[in-house]
Amino acid sequence: MSLAFVFPGQGAQVIGMGRDLAAAYPAARAVFDEVDEALGEKLSALVWEGEQDALTLTQNAQPALMATSLAAMRALEAEGVTPGAAAFVAGHSLGEYSALAAAGALGVADCARLLRIRGRAMQEAVPVGVGAMAALLGLDFDTARAVAEEAAQGEVCQAANDNDPGQVVVSGHKAAVERAVEIAKARGAKRAVLLPVSAPFHCALMQPAADAMAAALAEVEITAPAVPLVVNVRARAVSDPAEIRALLVEQVTGSVRWRESVQFMGGAGVTGIWEIGAGKALSGMVRRIDRAIACRAIATPAEVQDAAASLG
Repeated sequence: MSLAFVFPGQGAQVIGMGRDLAAAYPAARAVFDEVDEALGEKLSALVWEGEQDALTLTQNAQPALMATSLAAMRALEAEGVTPGAAAFVAGHSLGEYSALAAAGALGVADCARLLRIRGRAMQEAVPVGVGAMAALLGLDFDTARAVAEEAAQGEVCQAANDNDPGQVVVSGHKAAVERAVEIAKARGAKRAVLLPVSAPFHCALMQPAADAMAAALAEVEITAPAVPLVVNVRARAVSDPAEIRALLVEQVTGSVRWRESVQFMGGAGVTGIWEIGAGKALSGMVRRIDRAIACRAIATPAEVQDAAASLG
């Protein structure tokens, strides 16, 4: 089986994630300790015992999800499964940082600090209430993009996430996104709903956050990943550190081309995808994109052990 390791994005966070991994694997616990030290606070205490509302704050959710994914990766490594067991790594939005850390291109401490900056910058880029995001279900990407363009009317409204063949998320000014919801319904969408998010991610309104990330990334060492990264904004594999750095900046305002990324990996011979970290959202998307790819979600010690055993 040719594998790809993929890493979840915001929305997967839940209180208690990674706690059992940290208890079972010293290497997993060490990830949380390193993140706590890098941030100068006990993020692990929030993740394991805090309030969901606090964890869901973008500046907390992003490093917390990365820490959980990396803890699961370290547990896999303790069972003999290295990043080199995969042909590719990929991540959904912030998951791209987890993928790079898993593949050794970014240090865990640097990754935690970058995601704290990214979370704050994305939150602060647009005043609360000015922006919105909506999921358009049952429309293909070209139709959803046309809906967004029609809804813009001089404001920002962009196709932000091309998640799977029937799920596209649009992002931009609140009034424009609300118009997109109504236009999508008229175009035959099965559902079109505003999402409970705190900011309009992956659209032009995030340019202040992209500028902040350009400055932050310029200060951090990025090396070639152990296996190629399939990047969100290109839906193809890259390994060059300078290109990765530039695309991480572009990703803040650019579309997450997840459907095409999975299609790229399938076309390159990937037959199995492991979703490493919290939740199972990406596995569901992968199944809707390419039913020939076998999916496995890995978030608990038992799932780590079963995954390792499956490789013999």
